[in-house]
Amino acid sequence: MPETSGSTGRTPETHVIDFRAAEQLLNARDPRGAVKLLDSVIAAHPENTAARLLRARAFFAAAQLRPAELEFTIVLEREPDNAFAHFALARTFERRGESEQAKRHFRLAAALDPNPEYLKAAQFDA
Repeated sequence: MPETSGSTGRTPETHVIDFRAAEQLLNARDPRGAVKLLDSVIAAHPENTAARLLRARAFFAAAQLRPAELEFTIVLEREPDNAFAHFALARTFERRGESEQAKRHFRLAAALDPNPEYLKAAQFDA
């Protein structure tokens, strides 16, 4: 009998399938559907940074900015050198009108990864 997580009867393989399906839903512009799938994945595997990053992106796409900020922050607590998470958190702050917080994370993203999009957003010359 396969190992299950919790009382839901879900297997680790099911969580991988849910994660992949959530990626597809996010790509198909259904962020709320992606969040629903990722909730069970994260409940079973709260340490899974990839799932948290995907859920943060889904929250952002659904304009749920506070939950997006929380998830991006959790990712950065675990991976402080994750340039994408800094960039995405900066976009979250930017959307909320918190320009100083946004600028800080844009600059951290650009310092960690000289991606042209990150460098442009960092506005080092301003």
